[in-house]
Amino acid sequence: MSEKIRVLLEEEQVDKRIREVAEQISRDYAGKQIHMICILKGGVFFTCELAKRVTVPVSLDFMSVSSYGSGTESSGVVRIVKDLDESIEGKEVLIVEDIIDSGRTLAYLIEMLKKRNPKSIHLCTLLDKPERRVKKQVTVDYTCFTIPDEFVVGYGLDYDQKYRNLPYIGVVEL
Repeated sequence: MSEKIRVLLEEEQVDKRIREVAEQISRDYAGKQIHMICILKGGVFFTCELAKRVTVPVSLDFMSVSSYGSGTESSGVVRIVKDLDESIEGKEVLIVEDIIDSGRTLAYLIEMLKKRNPKSIHLCTLLDKPERRVKKQVTVDYTCFTIPDEFVVGYGLDYDQKYRNLPYIGVVEL
């Protein structure tokens, strides 16, 4: 293992911010039920932490998507690896992601999900890299942290399937 991990966001900072975002979501959805769609695999840690702090009723479903491209660049051509188990028609949908950068995959996903007639679709992310955004129409409604363009791991984010279980957000330094 030649990688060194530099701590970007401490576990306490991440926990505190997730609690704050959950409180905002609970206020915004007061009197409603949220249908959270977790984007696998990276989003699972954040989704679980967020869901248990939201005070309005929550139902959960999962999607796994793969975007083709060369190396680390997404082409925006999306393949659904695991689709939703339930209909989202008439539901208040909150897509939960670990990180958003170019927005290509999410732009495709949101357009596809809109065709399934949810009552609303909003987007929540643990980490946002807006300087890498290619698809400007992707609007993030709830962001825990805006981060610089660095390769991050922890809290579900991985490097070659490693480091997902770190309780903090770190930067991989090769």
